[in-house]
Amino acid sequence: QVQVVESGGGLVQAGESLRLSCKPSGSRNYVVAWFRQAPGKEREGVACSSRTGTLKNIADSVKGRFTISGDDFTNTRYLQINNLKPEDTATFYCAARMSNFGTCSSSWQRETEYAYWGQGTQVTVSS
Repeated sequence: QVQVVESGGGLVQAGESLRLSCKPSGSRNYVVAWFRQAPGKEREGVACSSRTGTLKNIADSVKGRFTISGDDFTNTRYLQINNLKPEDTATFYCAARMSNFGTCSSSWQRETEYAYWGQGTQVTVSS
């Protein structure tokens, strides 16, 4: 059974940075995306990385502050968040889908694109 494990959340002050990690188990043929869900809001897709990490999508709402990257050796994907703002407070989820072609689809921000989800990691930003 595929497991997706996230880590790296925490309590930070506005303006600081965090790097979240996501490690899907098993095969390396995954497209990985990051979502966030703030209290009382819908889950929002914020970043997607192709299997090789060469193709990336970042949501317009976070472009310039969020970066997605990966380490093929450890099969880990990262979400770097810079200049954190109180409105970034949310539970961040890593999602994965197996893909032989390994690219983010045009529907990469839809939750239904992904079969495997992590348990979520909480990011809280104080002002």
